[in-house]
Amino acid sequence: MASYKLYSLVLLQLLLVLSAFDSGNADGLKLGFYKRTCPSAESVITKTTHQYISREPTLAAPLLRLNFHDCFVRGCDGSVLLNSTKNNQAEKAALPNLSIRGFNVIDAAKSAVEKICPGVVSCADILALVSRDAVSLTYGPHWEVPTGRRDGKVSNISEALANLLPPFANITTLKSAFAAKGLNVKDLVVLSGGHTIGRSLCSAFTNRLYNFTGRGDADPTLDPKYAANLRKKCKPTDVTTRVEMDPGSFKTFDEDYYTLVAKRRSLFQSDAALLDDPETKAYVILQATTHGSTFAKDFAESMVKLGKVGALTGKAGEIRKHCAFVNQ
Repeated sequence: MASYKLYSLVLLQLLLVLSAFDSGNADGLKLGFYKRTCPSAESVITKTTHQYISREPTLAAPLLRLNFHDCFVRGCDGSVLLNSTKNNQAEKAALPNLSIRGFNVIDAAKSAVEKICPGVVSCADILALVSRDAVSLTYGPHWEVPTGRRDGKVSNISEALANLLPPFANITTLKSAFAAKGLNVKDLVVLSGGHTIGRSLCSAFTNRLYNFTGRGDADPTLDPKYAANLRKKCKPTDVTTRVEMDPGSFKTFDEDYYTLVAKRRSLFQSDAALLDDPETKAYVILQATTHGSTFAKDFAESMVKLGKVGALTGKAGEIRKHCAFVNQ
């Protein structure tokens, strides 16, 4: 009898430990999390995303970027969606996030889901699903998204500034930042491929065109002819013009990004930096020469990994009623 009581006590302690562990980490994510509580949630979110992307295909890239910016600050907890308050500047206010669009799509999807299942589906999950659908709707890969994330209650501008990678980051900075999130070098080069869709403000790369070393020169790692073409579109002080990151197919999710990087025709220093590491360079060359033979599969796998970074599950966080505000 004593041994049975001891076994029961040990088992109870183990269950408590597992419960505590599961309440605030990505191990609580699973496919079909809302199968019983809100079975039509994912289809409603996909339908809403399609309505917006079909009218404005250029929204796909900002939505993908929105997801990335969320996960790299405090983890994938929807903190990037929160508005600033009188006493706090949120992540939205950080310079890297000022050019992001697509919050209206997330809000519309949340509103649609709230009508059928109030207080059930998190904004963090909606963001993960919408970004997946945005890629899929631009002829990119489709992947199953493990769900069960809960929404964070904190959003701070200083954390965004400290964690979001600038377009001028070198390969050492990139690898360190990804490693800090539990992502490896392959994830870095694969997820960089998201730049195959979308446009960028000239101000994010004009330093490569006009005064790279302080002598009025261009970045020597940038193809001279391409640099000349970019100078026609972007003047030194231009802060409003947007340039296609993948000229000719910036609305189509394909492998062309790697061809551009291989030819030294990428917009950002952080893209060009992929040629400065043996592993990332090998991947760039592989996709550029094999028409993206593994890119779609790799991107889907890396996005699933990204979606688990710092995810809140179980009883951690909350399920926001409105994505831009914490619950009162």
